[in-house]
Amino acid sequence: MAVKQAAEWSDKVEQILKLFPVHIRKVMEQAEVFQRLSQKLEEIRVRVNQPLELVTADGAYFLNNGALVRQTDRQCLSVSEEDLRQMSTLMSRYSLYAYEEEIRQGFLTVEGGHRIGVCGQVMQLNGRINRIYPILYLNIRIARERKACGALLYKQLWREQEPENTLLLSAPGNGKTTLLRDLIRLFSNGDEAHPGKRIGLVDERSEIGGSYQGIPQNDVGIRTDVLDCCSKAEGMVMLLRSMAPQVIAVDEIGNYEDIRAIEMTLNSGCKLLATVHGSSIDEIRKKPLLERLIKEHVFERYIILQKETAGKIGKVREIYDERGTCLYQRQRSVC
Repeated sequence: MAVKQAAEWSDKVEQILKLFPVHIRKVMEQAEVFQRLSQKLEEIRVRVNQPLELVTADGAYFLNNGALVRQTDRQCLSVSEEDLRQMSTLMSRYSLYAYEEEIRQGFLTVEGGHRIGVCGQVMQLNGRINRIYPILYLNIRIARERKACGALLYKQLWREQEPENTLLLSAPGNGKTTLLRDLIRLFSNGDEAHPGKRIGLVDERSEIGGSYQGIPQNDVGIRTDVLDCCSKAEGMVMLLRSMAPQVIAVDEIGNYEDIRAIEMTLNSGCKLLATVHGSSIDEIRKKPLLERLIKEHVFERYIILQKETAGKIGKVREIYDERGTCLYQRQRSVC
């Protein structure tokens, strides 16, 4: 397992390094950035005429004369406008035009499932974003899978051989999407006790499958069909019409169109896996659209996550059923 993980990390390093101009690559290799930060590295922030920032679970680092430092000064490696021009070319495989639709949405997914957020000068047409050029700010989010992180929870989300409609809740950055990805994989593959299910995944921002040229770079299971870069509401309806899914999975529900599509999904007999921002059922109950789903007992399980350690995904804090009865509370034997 350790050998496999090392090989996977080596592949990720190569995927990330080739996004940078040669002179920046050399400095990063000299500083042994990926060996020293390894599993801690979460993002690389690139800003025009500013120091390259390496964001980890325990804070930020900068590059100074081939060394990793915590504080910036004039000696730190800075990124020029020309560097960013080269990076734009490299990350789009020498054709920004081919990726304009993704870039208009503010991000681009590259080989390996790494997601690059983009900012810069916005050009509008008829009041809508037509183009972002030049691109002057990048946020490279390192793609990581946490396989089997949902294995114990998965076994508790079945009722009479059918998955339960499940809503994952947490504050941003606490692991909802990571856990959702693994549950999708587990339900798709199945196990000795449960048959695998046909999953329809609407991956609006390419965060779950991490698709590159339409192909998921993350493992989302053998029976999963993916609609990449498609709005959740439209995607759910399309999947129902075309792929006959047994389970539909979506990330971060919340608007009116999402709720209508969810109701259509459930009326068709399809099950649902979804996430939402929120730290408790009481908090999401204050949102009128979600309150209706709670009152109608749409979801059979509510899973509330909370991060306890920096750099690790949140752990299950509480589990509730459709009536709001607490089934599990972390560190307590009785709810």
